[in-house]
Amino acid sequence: MDSSPSEATNKTPLKFHLCRQRRRVWLISSALVLLSALGIISSWLNPSIGSPLRPGLDFTGGTQISLERTCDSDCSSLNSLSISKALSNLSLPDEKDALAPDLSQVRVQLLDGSKTLVLRLPFLSASQGQVVIDAVEPFTGPLESGGLAVDTIGPSLGGQLLRSSLISLIVALTGIAIYITIRYDRFYALLTLVALAHDLIIICGIFAWLGLFISLEVDSLFAVALLTIAGYSVNDTVVVFDRIRELGIQRPSTPFAEQIDRAVSATFTRTVYTSSTTLLPLIALIFFGGVTLYWFAIALALGVVVGSWSSIALAPTLLSLGSDSIVIQVKNNQSIVSE
Repeated sequence: MDSSPSEATNKTPLKFHLCRQRRRVWLISSALVLLSALGIISSWLNPSIGSPLRPGLDFTGGTQISLERTCDSDCSSLNSLSISKALSNLSLPDEKDALAPDLSQVRVQLLDGSKTLVLRLPFLSASQGQVVIDAVEPFTGPLESGGLAVDTIGPSLGGQLLRSSLISLIVALTGIAIYITIRYDRFYALLTLVALAHDLIIICGIFAWLGLFISLEVDSLFAVALLTIAGYSVNDTVVVFDRIRELGIQRPSTPFAEQIDRAVSATFTRTVYTSSTTLLPLIALIFFGGVTLYWFAIALALGVVVGSWSSIALAPTLLSLGSDSIVIQVKNNQSIVSE
């Protein structure tokens, strides 16, 4: 006859003495959060960005032109600064109702070993976009037939997408906070939300630094990645906390620090297997998913790694801070989960 999950938990050998190492865990997480916060603040104070993360075309509006060069083998290298300088001096025709946009802030990105050229510009009309393509062609050489892609988003639509993404994030995080607070003991709920904030700040901080160093922009897919990371992080943390709750009910006389260590030992393998199987398709997307999904997959992969760390290391060690009140609850036969 198979043993129940609670019996298996009760027999779990003590593999990790996590609570003894909690100061090291806090030091690592604090350093990561501080570096991330510094990146977010630096991005916000940067005159060319002016926001926590460098907003992409989805949020600011504008025109993106992608050009694919004709190369038999390796493409000759291009100088993005030379192309930017040439475009900044380019005179565009005026439209009927608007003056020609300023191209001094045009961004040039080289991908796939200079085989693909991506231009990010202000909002352009079709005729203005063609002038830009003609000006770039002497640098790129022959272009692939059908290798041209022009994406245009108006300023009003970009602002609407930004507002919609922010509202989605706020609603999702508020819903998670309300559910966790109602369903679980307040201290458990608070630490779950702390672990969630820890994960999101670190991911945003990494992308803030990337925006500063390599001018990486975030788009609507990044907002989707943050929502996915939030759900993954909360789910992992709740699994560990629920195992701690079970041990507290079964073995109330066991020191709370040992209950935490045994719960982490019991869930560690499950967390590693789950994270690994989640990372495998993300790694495939990173290498074979193309340019569109590249940074989306990287954001998700980083979120899985950071979320696993906070679930099996940070949140349980923080829980030991409230050990006295939790032990009293267990002795009074009060369940951590509200019925």
